[in-house]
Amino acid sequence: MSPILAEQVAMLMRSVATEIVLPRFQRLADDDVAEKAPGDLVTIVDHESESRIAEGLARLLPEARIVGEEAATKNPALLDTLDRDMVWLVDPLDGTSNFAEGKSPFALMIALLADGETQAGWIFDPLTPRICYAERGRGAYLNGERIASQTSPHTLPLAALGLHFMSEEQQQAFAARADGKLKIVPIPRCAGEQYPRVVLGQNDVALFAKSYPYDHAAGSLFLEEAGGKTAWSDGAAYSVNRQDPDLLSAATPKLWDQAAEILFG
Repeated sequence: MSPILAEQVAMLMRSVATEIVLPRFQRLADDDVAEKAPGDLVTIVDHESESRIAEGLARLLPEARIVGEEAATKNPALLDTLDRDMVWLVDPLDGTSNFAEGKSPFALMIALLADGETQAGWIFDPLTPRICYAERGRGAYLNGERIASQTSPHTLPLAALGLHFMSEEQQQAFAARADGKLKIVPIPRCAGEQYPRVVLGQNDVALFAKSYPYDHAAGSLFLEEAGGKTAWSDGAAYSVNRQDPDLLSAATPKLWDQAAEILFG
């Protein structure tokens, strides 16, 4: 990955945020918001952001295919092609429910894949504005400064568990397993915020009930390159080619092992 290309992607994200995302924040009309599925919102900003990002990425690296969340929602078969060739994987507005409610956090996320392996990832928070970047084998960076993941200072690890996507029975089971061993904290409802929280020591552990690749490719690489770990309950490392539930992230591999033993037994 050339430094020039990495910065061009970041500049594209800033431009889209400035021209498309922020002007509509807390200004959405009722007909600007719809449901893709019960409880799963999409806004006009998701569509316009994805279109503009796709146009910009096509100019930067014409040989790479582009798979965005909204395109994949209409044609899920697109996600079956992520293990072939070079692919830009785009989440044009992560945290859409927050955005639609007029609150933070929300983010733009882009990952560059080569034959199914994430090579680089970008997460941009338009409000701070904070940009997280990682390149495979070359580290994780926060606003241009290299960063290593850290744990929180709390006695019990802080665990952000995505229980709201689970059945009531599953929620109770995870809460019982964590009782006295992990301190459950609220989730941000935005993977583009959750991964930086784990790296920064604001949370120690995060459990995701859903693992769409556009939600996790950039963030999991950012955490991995910072020294943390993301893997499924069976210990298999994260891959964009798998979409199972119970995806667990932790600030360190040791902490991942401890949390996995608690949550999955």
